[in-house]
Amino acid sequence: MKISARNVFDGSIEAVKPGAINSEVDVALPGGLKIVATVTNDSVAELGLVAGKAVKALVKASSVLVLTDGAGVKLSARNRLEGTVTSLTEGPVSTEVAIGLPNGLTVFATITRDGATALGLKVGVPAAAVFKAPSVIIGVAA
Repeated sequence: MKISARNVFDGSIEAVKPGAINSEVDVALPGGLKIVATVTNDSVAELGLVAGKAVKALVKASSVLVLTDGAGVKLSARNRLEGTVTSLTEGPVSTEVAIGLPNGLTVFATITRDGATALGLKVGVPAAAVFKAPSVIIGVAA
């Protein structure tokens, strides 16, 4: 599978919590990290999402926000992966931010260049990748 999403994580379903229309799907990543996705109940059935199933969690870099100095900050976004900025690729309008996670994985975010400047982003700065559960796409092997 080739896909344009910058963030593709291998994981396994930890839990599926059904609702009236959508289900909340907890995806366990290596190293004890977790991503929460919100998918339709139809998708849960069609993909056969059950605890223990191997999946890929995909998140477009443009859906990832970067948070610094976030101690004590509460957000409605379900996903907050803490790490350290490992690289910055600056363009005239946008900056790609790579955040290395403690488990060795990397999360990529595409933010405005002005936003990166305002946050004082530099390699080595602690930062968190933040994204909402509906921004996560779940894929399974055919």
